[in-house]
Amino acid sequence: MRQTRAAVGPDFILIFRLSMLDLIEKGSTWEEVVLLAKALENAGVSMISTGIGWHEARIPTIAAMVPRASFTWVTKKLREEVSVPLITCNRINTPEIAEEVLSRGDADMVSIARPFLADPEFVNKARDGRADEINTCIGCNQACLDHVFEGKRCSCLVNPQACHELDLVYQKTLNKKRVAVVGAGPAGLACATVAAECGHEVILYETAHEIGGQFNMAKLVPGKEEFYETLRYYKKRLEVLNVDLRLGEQANLNKIKAENFDEVVIAAGILPREPGIAGQDHPSVLTYIDVLRGNKSVGERVAVIGAGGIGFDICEFLSHDDDQSSVDINAFLEKWGIDGKHETRGGVAGVESKIATSSRQITMLQRKKTRLGAGLGKTTGWIHRTSLRAKNITMVAGAQYGKIDDDGLHYSLDGAIHVLAVDTIVLCTGQLPLRDLHVELEKNGISSHLIGGADVAVELDAKRAINQGSRLAASL
Repeated sequence: MRQTRAAVGPDFILIFRLSMLDLIEKGSTWEEVVLLAKALENAGVSMISTGIGWHEARIPTIAAMVPRASFTWVTKKLREEVSVPLITCNRINTPEIAEEVLSRGDADMVSIARPFLADPEFVNKARDGRADEINTCIGCNQACLDHVFEGKRCSCLVNPQACHELDLVYQKTLNKKRVAVVGAGPAGLACATVAAECGHEVILYETAHEIGGQFNMAKLVPGKEEFYETLRYYKKRLEVLNVDLRLGEQANLNKIKAENFDEVVIAAGILPREPGIAGQDHPSVLTYIDVLRGNKSVGERVAVIGAGGIGFDICEFLSHDDDQSSVDINAFLEKWGIDGKHETRGGVAGVESKIATSSRQITMLQRKKTRLGAGLGKTTGWIHRTSLRAKNITMVAGAQYGKIDDDGLHYSLDGAIHVLAVDTIVLCTGQLPLRDLHVELEKNGISSHLIGGADVAVELDAKRAINQGSRLAASL
């Protein structure tokens, strides 16, 4: 720092990124953090930026289940030790949160990264009093960090234009069309708003009385509350772009014919796939939609069949009890074993995590012999697995299902027969595309586009759905 300051002179801004909370057992003590910070100040640093955790740390720091601004207290603690401006970071994703952090004196500046991928107009909208129009980062990591660690181009789940500005262009059309979009889930919302942004006249049909589709279930899963922001964004976007939103209205052949559309887009979503297990119509059997959307009663002993993203979400939902760690900072710190006063080495040495075990007895099973959750996000999958194991969720790979009856779930594992006595069995066994209207239109000579789950329903993938809907709209 001294050599760099000498080379660039006194007026050049030099920012040093200093890890203030390592979150690993042999990390720095607070005294060592302060020692480094003061040495940097004496050496001529202009500002110090807060670093939280290392990739080796087994504690989430920026994923969606981390409460907003969870680590700004660390920056505030250092402000008492040095006089140079300090920058804080991690899960600051709205102007309101940034203002709150600054107003209470936690830092001199805030550092924001992923929210600018979600919406490059973040600052302009905040300045102009249009914060409700910001496309908020949901902390999913699926298209940014996951892509980077897989050697792919960084992008954003809620904004597929991020880092694709030259190949996904939203231009005003010279050929305005009447466009029908059937289904207001992620794919349909993306398609409708981009098409309207490009100048088309868009009518968006949704049989439910609210927009969102599968997002309305995802937002109920603890740690995924940020989906409320995505729905708020799309609701406002539909209003700003004057999309003709028809809630509670079922699109059908006659309506499509009568409206004389130039383009029809089917984004009707999915139906749960039945696994073909004998006795799957037993009263103890529910689908994940019954649990999340239908609010059906679930017993104390539960078998969850299917260990994809939905299976993990259901286990998280059913095992959550009164855990407030996804919204309350102190609860989050306690849950993951973080010393909120930073009096221990690395902020974690000797501190036990307190992930509460589930009050329910839950077993999650899959047919594949691979580890459960193998298809989860590269940078977040370990968090979900760690959380569920700590809650004593039993995970069974390689199960061959026999039947379901009053005794429970019969299955075999490595040739041995087991009977799992349960009160409720929740099916998370995949989806089938909902294409009835598409087929009917095609039979009557009306072509239509398929996007989202109506196109590919093997895995519910919001990243693919939003990207697909946006790209189709841009090409109309």
